[in-house]
Amino acid sequence: MSAKVLERFPAGAPRGSWPAEEYAAERRAAGEPATVVMDLRTDAFLVVVPGSDDD
Repeated sequence: MSAKVLERFPAGAPRGSWPAEEYAAERRAAGEPATVVMDLRTDAFLVVVPGSDDD
C-alpha cells in the first residue's frame, strides 16, 4: 500500500492547536480520504491520501 503526502506539519504546534487534523478535515470535506499519520523520523505529522502504486 502506498500513500501520497499532501502536507507536513511540525509536531511542536502550540498547545490546543491541531493544524494537521484541521487540514485533513478540510480535505475530507472536499471529498479526499485524508488521514493524519506521525512520521517519527522527522517528528512531523503528515496528511496523506491513499496513492496508487504508479505514484
